[in-house]
Amino acid sequence: MTTASAAEVAELPAVQPGQREPTKHKGAIVGFLAPFMVLFIIFYVFPVLYALYQSFFKIQRVGTFGVATTVFGGFDQYRRIIVSSEFWASIGRVLLLFVVQVPIMLGLALVLALLLDSTLTRGKKFFRLAIFAPYAVPGVIAAIMWGFLYIPSLSPFSLTESVDFLGSGLVLWSIANVITWVFCGYNMLIIFSSLQAIPQEIFEAARTDGAGQLRIAWSIKIPIVFPAIIMTFVFSIIGTLQLFNEPQVFRTITNSVSSTYTPNMVVYSTSLVPNYNLSAAYSVALAIATFILSFVFLKVTQKRAFA
Repeated sequence: MTTASAAEVAELPAVQPGQREPTKHKGAIVGFLAPFMVLFIIFYVFPVLYALYQSFFKIQRVGTFGVATTVFGGFDQYRRIIVSSEFWASIGRVLLLFVVQVPIMLGLALVLALLLDSTLTRGKKFFRLAIFAPYAVPGVIAAIMWGFLYIPSLSPFSLTESVDFLGSGLVLWSIANVITWVFCGYNMLIIFSSLQAIPQEIFEAARTDGAGQLRIAWSIKIPIVFPAIIMTFVFSIIGTLQLFNEPQVFRTITNSVSSTYTPNMVVYSTSLVPNYNLSAAYSVALAIATFILSFVFLKVTQKRAFA
């Protein structure tokens, strides 16, 4: 065992009270972060900046059959978005889906996580895997499978003959059912992981004081895992506004889903015109809307989640 000499100790920089120690191994930190940062910049930052750049241009023709040229249009594309009834209708549709479907899905995920964390539950590994398994099914495959179950001539359930799950009045909630089936287990696993991190001494003390399972869940577990619940809500906000696979698949089996049913479908259908500049403007507007909703939700719930 060796000790530092007085000269070596004197050369060490003195850390004043309240100051942070200098970061060590900066080269190693940069080396570990470099692969991620390079891919992040190439596949995320550059496309976002390019979409923003494209959104300020527009296609212009001289005469009806003139040659199309790309000219700077300023905020013309964004003015078209403001008056686009299809885009705002798609936003309203996914917001309605979020208000109804997300609380049901996360409430179910919370209940399942609490049941799996309960000391009274048996076969926890099996049920945890069974609940999470639908998340391993790709969204397109899940939508095709449920779509077949909704079609009266293909479905094994007689209920589909009397209830039109693919009609204009119920197709949104049929899509919501697919989303809940796929993502409930994913959100359950996030909440369950947070429950597993709670020290068992807290529960032992509560049981010593006479608290039952329901009291422990309501007064201890849910308040502690509230930050995890908030995180699942934020993920759901982002996922709902980016909804595309499920309604796009349903569009092939029912006329109740239009090509502009969700905001992402508006972006996709606009790019097929093709009008890439307007499609880029839609993408930027959707990204801003997602950021604002997520930021506002976090601000509203921040004090409660981290109290």
